[in-house]
Amino acid sequence: MAAISFVFTIRRVAQILERDEEVLWDLMDNLEPEDGLIWVYDTEGETPAFTEYGIETLRELIREFVDKKAD
Repeated sequence: MAAISFVFTIRRVAQILERDEEVLWDLMDNLEPEDGLIWVYDTEGETPAFTEYGIETLRELIREFVDKKAD
């Protein structure tokens, strides 16, 4: 596996996946660093961020938990 060279903030991932950010916050409870979730700390707080693998993992969780629920 290649080294991680960039991540996407949860706000950006919500835009990419065309989902509400709150939905992603709820789904994050199921994720660990091995799933592509990391935390970015700044002087004003922290925010979750995702690797490309993390975005794919979120896509799967959306299909499994959000889209199925809507059916």
